[in-house]
Amino acid sequence: KRQVKKKFFPGYILVEMDLPDAPEGWKEVCGAITEIQGVTGFVGSGKNQKPAPISTEEAKNILQKMGEIKTPDTMVPKVSYTLGESVRVVDGPFNNFNGVVEDINYEKGKVKVRVEIFGRSTPVELDFLQVESI
Repeated sequence: KRQVKKKFFPGYILVEMDLPDAPEGWKEVCGAITEIQGVTGFVGSGKNQKPAPISTEEAKNILQKMGEIKTPDTMVPKVSYTLGESVRVVDGPFNNFNGVVEDINYEKGKVKVRVEIFGRSTPVELDFLQVESI
């Protein structure tokens, strides 16, 4: 199994910083950052405007999606598949294939489903969110 890392926001850098309230303070900080080669500006702010921060909840969601932080709610979706249950794959290379649940790993949030590929019954391991009951 090969693990591939993808850029979450290609071409963007997320920065955590405390900007001074006074215009001369934040303009100096932002000016220094935009002088870095390759930096063209800040998302969501016009020229000579203080960059708008994202909310703590937005930052948390981004970090969870990137796998930087995990919570019990996001690690394992609440599902109730049973062994022998018929399911349909709804995401990934086996999208729209039907299969039967062979194994359930709640710790990893994975389900092993036996699908028929080219006339052969083949087990595939999928995330809980990649299948749905039929």
